[in-house]
Amino acid sequence: MQRACAAALLRKGETIIHNPGHSNDDKAAVGIIKALGAEVEHMKEALRVTSHGIHPVEKEINCGESGLSIRMFTPLVALSDKEITISGSGSLVTRPMDFFDEILPKLGVKIKSSNGKLPMLVQGPLLPVNIEVDGSLSSQFLTGLLMAYGASPNPSAGGASELESSTVTIKVRNLKSKPYIGLTMDVMKKFGLNVPENKNYAEFIFHNEYPINQSTNQPINYTVEGDWSGGAFLLVAGAIAGPITVRGLDLASTQADKAIVDALMAANAGIAMDAKGIQLHPAEMNGFYFDATDCPDLFPPLVALAAYCKGNTTIKGVSRLTHKESNRALTLQDEFDKMGVTIDLQDDNMVIHGGGIVKGADVHSHHDHRIAMACVVAGLKADSEMIIEEALAVKKSYPDFYNDLKKLGADVSLPFQHFNL
Repeated sequence: MQRACAAALLRKGETIIHNPGHSNDDKAAVGIIKALGAEVEHMKEALRVTSHGIHPVEKEINCGESGLSIRMFTPLVALSDKEITISGSGSLVTRPMDFFDEILPKLGVKIKSSNGKLPMLVQGPLLPVNIEVDGSLSSQFLTGLLMAYGASPNPSAGGASELESSTVTIKVRNLKSKPYIGLTMDVMKKFGLNVPENKNYAEFIFHNEYPINQSTNQPINYTVEGDWSGGAFLLVAGAIAGPITVRGLDLASTQADKAIVDALMAANAGIAMDAKGIQLHPAEMNGFYFDATDCPDLFPPLVALAAYCKGNTTIKGVSRLTHKESNRALTLQDEFDKMGVTIDLQDDNMVIHGGGIVKGADVHSHHDHRIAMACVVAGLKADSEMIIEEALAVKKSYPDFYNDLKKLGADVSLPFQHFNL
């Protein structure tokens, strides 16, 4: 949804976005593109976006708590020659943005941050040149650069030496979460942006003869896929306390979190897939090994799953969890300990000792939407009531989560800002 909003802003013309999300992150993206000049009309189960490119109508954009929005839209803001303040709220104000302090000046962009944190003051125009970036912190920074380069009218406008070449290249070292970059390029292609040649996710080569950003009278119709990141919690809930059927998740998707299916199979969960959807039912599950380096958002649902698996489960990729809405490695360890589930952190691995009784407890989301959902799912078969403080954190990505659980028969209530299970 957020990528579709960005692409609709960059593409000149009309876009109809079907199946739009309405989470806080989605709302932040809609607010940003309106501030940058797009006209947005809310239709029945769709959004109509009309754009003439980036022409800011406000002096500030607010990314809310969305890590993707801040990292994706900052390079797009920099395509304009106007000075724009980029702000956010909640945990986003503490997350590192040093990447932009280092990279944007190399692209001709003026930037002033608060010691690598928000708010940032940015003024372009961004001039794409050959550059090398570090992709170890998050692929989302690269998503923003790829979109900015792909929308630039002249991707070799960085100087005489660049003009002699017909291409401009972004080199990337230590790239994490490669599937998310695949998703970004898929969206770029569908919106007619200049999609780079992908050299094994180490080099992205833009060919500047590509006729991009042309106005057209033909609107683009884009349908937002079902979200595997949110769907993962429903699938795990079904494996623990089903049976349920989940529809609307595309098994051919490029989304990284589709890998939850592999994890469920590794755990010997009761799972079946057909044209009607993905069916889950409770079964005796075993501990498993899973590498979540490229899909770190799966850690919370995987920990809930592992709590109900006999034996130990090892999940690799702990280093990806530090700069999320909370430090998720420590948060998961602390909150699941309250449930009687022991979690060990060993270098880049998390080891969950499962198979015992999951105890009902008073736990806290740490204002992290995925921690809240993980605690809820773990509570579905706990031995007593589970109380989740700050449970409304789920509005960030999945505002319908509790209503969906109610439809499935879970006993969910909302007294004084926490949920009982």
